[in-house]
Amino acid sequence: MPLTDMPWWRWRSNVRSALHMLSDPVFQRDCWLAGHDGYGDVTDAVYRLVEDTWLDNWSAEKYVGTIFRDSQEAALVDVAVLRVLRIMHDVGADAPVSTYMEHHGWPEAVRAAREAHLRRAASDGEDADVPPRSLHALAQLTQSV
Repeated sequence: MPLTDMPWWRWRSNVRSALHMLSDPVFQRDCWLAGHDGYGDVTDAVYRLVEDTWLDNWSAEKYVGTIFRDSQEAALVDVAVLRVLRIMHDVGADAPVSTYMEHHGWPEAVRAAREAHLRRAASDGEDADVPPRSLHALAQLTQSV
């Protein structure tokens, strides 16, 4: 199914982008740790994950049919959000990416984000293993249509 078939597809795009970056250790090493511009940082990814959705305040289940396709997808996103937010609260929102990645819970957060990303990419008919889009490409995507 195309991404734009969802009523709130722009928010879906932002959540997917965040999950994609949070789920990819190679991307994190090669872009975030290396300081490449154009992808934001881990705090930016967390912000995109919860910004408009308020997933830090309630379950993704609330958005089934608007941002999320079904309850299974929502449940996987909820797990990823909780894992990532727990780390953010431990290390601080403005901590460097290395601090996040050194946190004892980071591997589990990456795994949870990967499971949610895989499910959502499959639901949208996209390849989950392509590199994450830059924030500029994401902005172009969400401004189109």
